[in-house]
Amino acid sequence: MGDDEVDDEIDLAHVRRMWADDEASRGLGMEAVVVELDHAVVRMEVTPAMVNGHAIAHGGFVFTLADSAFALACNSGGTLTVAAGADITFVTAGRLGDVLVAEAHQRRTFGRSGLTDVTVTRESDGAVVAEFRGRSRSLPPR
Repeated sequence: MGDDEVDDEIDLAHVRRMWADDEASRGLGMEAVVVELDHAVVRMEVTPAMVNGHAIAHGGFVFTLADSAFALACNSGGTLTVAAGADITFVTAGRLGDVLVAEAHQRRTFGRSGLTDVTVTRESDGAVVAEFRGRSRSLPPR
């Protein structure tokens, strides 16, 4: 294993610890399927507690799924990074029992800032449920 591969593993250990301590994502039944440098995939089943009065997945839960994938991708470099803002566009509805998959790609970093795009799809047919863009800020070492 080369020096770069060792550094990547150290950075990924940081983000895996962060995920292990993430009670919010775990409480919603989220599963981190892929965690690698600048990329993450997280899945979640829409449960009865996540369905709104229109019988569709509440947008806040779809946002939270995307935000969790965003957090993994932007922290994968090993630096403590937080959200500075995010926008989401809902494309189609998720429904009770659907498994939603959020795939995040960190697109750019500049200074301590970054941009990460997340696409949320329905696992059964690949339909795009939402598009999310997160803006991140790395914090200075404590």
